[in-house]
Amino acid sequence: MIWIIFIGFALASWLVSHQLKSRFTEYSQIPMTNGMSGKEIAEKMLRDHMIYGVKIETVEGELTDHYNPGDKTINLSEEVYYGTNIAAAAVAAHETGHAVQHATAYAWLGMRSALVPAVSFSSRYLQWVLLGGVLLLNAFPALLLFGIFLFAITTVFAFITLPVEIDASNRALAWLQTSGVTSRQTHEKAENALRWAGYTYVVAALGSLATLLYYISIYMGGRRN
Repeated sequence: MIWIIFIGFALASWLVSHQLKSRFTEYSQIPMTNGMSGKEIAEKMLRDHMIYGVKIETVEGELTDHYNPGDKTINLSEEVYYGTNIAAAAVAAHETGHAVQHATAYAWLGMRSALVPAVSFSSRYLQWVLLGGVLLLNAFPALLLFGIFLFAITTVFAFITLPVEIDASNRALAWLQTSGVTSRQTHEKAENALRWAGYTYVVAALGSLATLLYYISIYMGGRRN
């Protein structure tokens, strides 16, 4: 039964990822009527929210865009930074939405940022602790229990990420519409692109929860034996 669940999540993850890339490929061919680039959109959104001191930089890769609250930088992939299409506009506004969250002390973003050190530590050792815990379950069950604790941290992080990402998209879409940056036709496409991006976080969080429950079941089964 558990393998059916894992296969289901793997398939769902692939489908969402495929649809996301397909949407962004399609919408990257639709130019913004005002000709604004992703960088210019981020700059305008920051100004409209009276946020200063946030840098906008480029990063390599595809869909590698992110906001770093540590050094207050909006990092945009080159396609988004220089792009003058609806996909670039949606991504740039979304990442700037995180900067707005930071500036307004959005609670969920603060919680996620506080968990980053613990998640970094967990991710570094998690794989080996879980492997050792499963192999040594009968002799040293506490090791697997520690692995479950580490995995629980990453699962909590995944679920805290959900409201952070959804709120950033909502802020982005509201601003794109009220500022007149998008038209009615392009706004619908921006909304669709960000919706599919949001689905990736939902699938990731549910998949993490399913995996956590799987390791808990292994631990409980070992304890009964």
